[in-house]
Amino acid sequence: MNILEVLESYKGSNQVAMISGDKEITYFQLWSQSDKLAAYIKNNNKEDKTPIIVYGHKDPLMLVAFLACAKSGRAYVPIDINVPRKRIERIVDSVDPTLILTTEEFLPYKGYQHINITEDISAFEQEAEITSKDWIKEDEVYYIIFTSGSTGDPKGVQITYSALNHFTEWALTLGKMEKRRKCFINQAPFSFDLSVMDLYMSLASESCLFALEKDIQGDYKKLFEQLKRSDADIWVSTPSFADLCLADPSFSQELLPNMGLFLFCGETLTNKTVGSLLERFPKAQIYNTYGPTESTVAVTEICVDYQINETYNPLPVGKAKPGTIIKIMDGEEELPEGEKGEIVIIGNTVSKGYFKNEDENRRAFFQYNYDGNSCVAYRTGDKGYFKDGWLFYCGRIDLQIKLHGYRMEIEDVEKNLMKVQGVEKAVVVPIFEVGGGQNQVFKSLLYL
Repeated sequence: MNILEVLESYKGSNQVAMISGDKEITYFQLWSQSDKLAAYIKNNNKEDKTPIIVYGHKDPLMLVAFLACAKSGRAYVPIDINVPRKRIERIVDSVDPTLILTTEEFLPYKGYQHINITEDISAFEQEAEITSKDWIKEDEVYYIIFTSGSTGDPKGVQITYSALNHFTEWALTLGKMEKRRKCFINQAPFSFDLSVMDLYMSLASESCLFALEKDIQGDYKKLFEQLKRSDADIWVSTPSFADLCLADPSFSQELLPNMGLFLFCGETLTNKTVGSLLERFPKAQIYNTYGPTESTVAVTEICVDYQINETYNPLPVGKAKPGTIIKIMDGEEELPEGEKGEIVIIGNTVSKGYFKNEDENRRAFFQYNYDGNSCVAYRTGDKGYFKDGWLFYCGRIDLQIKLHGYRMEIEDVEKNLMKVQGVEKAVVVPIFEVGGGQNQVFKSLLYL
């Protein structure tokens, strides 16, 4: 798959590509506007290929900015408006961009150039001088998502165009349903890698991405009004967001009559959640997936039906996608089925490393020789084991946790707490959900 080539084939389509609140954009508008913005980037940055920061929330013009960066041969770095200002500043310092594109108000920082593309139309007045020769190349970085780091500084995970293409091609095989011109629910912000799943599955299939904005997700009445309005076919979210929706009895096939596929990643999917969804959405399939940001969203899958749900507790996260090998390791030793160890991912969607962070790259990434071929491998820091051919995830082997789907380093939280005036020492203690066991995500953090 070549995502840009696929999108080029839709460039004359009036099919809606994204809806967010009262805003929407068609595939024709997405292609033509991103061409013009790409020309602006090329004309103003010349040969400088420094990654471009894209700041905003869920405005359809965020998609225009992402594609414009790729068409101009540059990586984009998504930052959501809900990211704390200090963290934004650390990301900006790390990237040192020549340009920041925004769809929301952005407070000036150290003189970095920024342009609000919702207000300044000059970026869209360029002659469309972009051709496929300018596009990002297969082995070049397509996007960089910053995650938590143990030093207190965020780590920029670099994902190549090739990795994104391999991931999207596989993701579109999930679920036994025809994928063209469907409607995908978008829950996660674009700075969270789960959004890559719904965004690029939707774009590659000429579907509509229906975004649920942050304020909508916090208001049950508005949330369910938007869900009904979406008439969505495919759901992509963390399990905890589905649990939030399941708390209301009206979250069912009646509300979303066309819902045929649930895709989950980012957190542990529980038997209880699956049981409720199977009961309320009898027409839908439920897929559990697993993968860190460093492996391009997800690398395993399993369709969890009644039989799987009754057989396994906790649930497996599935089998590796084509082009991926997963091993359970204890240092340099590969462990047999049934023994717990570190999950190591090898394959064609593994990141090329962290942005400007060679120390972490040496720790986490290495070359693995498989059948005479050298492949990139990633030490996840996740603990897991194989049983009946399925991979099972069972927590972290270090001080990293997941809270509401976001990876967080305990040390990162502690170091940032100690930067608060009046705080001399800080200890962070994760609190498990009641009855959740070691496989559950954490409910909250206790600061001492």
